[in-house]
Amino acid sequence: MSNVLLNSNNSISSQDAQTTKGKGSTFTLERVAELSEILASKVESAISEIERLNGQTHMIAINARIEASRAGMAGKAFSVVAEQMNDLSGKIGIVSKKMRNESRDSIDELGNMIKTQATNVRGTRLSDLALTNIDLIDRNLYERSCDVRWWATDDSIINALSTNTKEAYGFVSKRMGIILNSYTVYFDLVLCDIGGNVVANGKPDTYKSVGMNMKNTEWFISAMKTSSGKEFGFQTVSKCALVNNELSLVFSCTVREHGDQNGAVLGVLGVVFRWQDLAQKIVKGVPISDEEKDRTRICIVDENGLLLADSKDLMLEETIEFLGKNELFSQKKGYMVSEYKNEKCCLAHASSQGYETYASNWHSLIIQKLQG
Repeated sequence: MSNVLLNSNNSISSQDAQTTKGKGSTFTLERVAELSEILASKVESAISEIERLNGQTHMIAINARIEASRAGMAGKAFSVVAEQMNDLSGKIGIVSKKMRNESRDSIDELGNMIKTQATNVRGTRLSDLALTNIDLIDRNLYERSCDVRWWATDDSIINALSTNTKEAYGFVSKRMGIILNSYTVYFDLVLCDIGGNVVANGKPDTYKSVGMNMKNTEWFISAMKTSSGKEFGFQTVSKCALVNNELSLVFSCTVREHGDQNGAVLGVLGVVFRWQDLAQKIVKGVPISDEEKDRTRICIVDENGLLLADSKDLMLEETIEFLGKNELFSQKKGYMVSEYKNEKCCLAHASSQGYETYASNWHSLIIQKLQG
């Protein structure tokens, strides 16, 4: 099956009118296409009936000519009528054939135009929704990148790593606990020394992370590679050992001497974000009809197609693959019609455009099975 790849910026506007309410029924372009097919069937049936009746008329005209011939002079007048009936039957046959060809071509063209229009409207609407999803995520995660860089300059955090005392660690733990009471989007805040050892966390009664070593984790390594306190480290969606293997994102930032952005590195602050609470709420809250939900999958994936968020709840358990994925993912926003899991689907996509200084570089995907 060939793929149809389209950029939604070049297709028609959805006008919020793919479905509108009529007199007690739902109007959709798909329904119009279906009606055009029904009309084509009815026209074909009517023409076939005309041809059947015309065939009977033709046979009657032939029989009438035979009988008129047998009657000789007495049947001459009737022979003229029979001849006219035969001529009329021939003309009806020509008209019905022309009607069949012209009506079939016109109705087929109409049906194809409506189906194309329906695909454009669907693809544009779904890719717009996909863009909204990834934009919401980028905007939210931008705030997380700001939080960690801000909190890494907190006096209690700097003092704890500067003095390395039990009292300082206890105080900073309470301080981080107060932050967590207000910022409920986080599982925990953890503070590591320069060797990657967790020396304090904000919820010590819930998460026993003190004493763990994080030097080999992506979020610690990426933070240590930054050149100043203006930058941040990051670990993508994963089951985080710091918070009992909850599905999390970790943002990180170096803690520097005197809170100076270019000061000597004392350690790393990590903020463990509740990824599912954000992402699953977004993908499951997309405004589509109940009828669409049963045949629609909404997800956020990385550049390889690994599920990071999924309306089917299969995060990190599956990689989305389909013919034409790389080409679609190369676009900022668009859609294509292709087969996914052996079913014809509309695959709408939007890539991360970023917000302020942050971009997830992920992809938002909506897969909708096409009916019929």
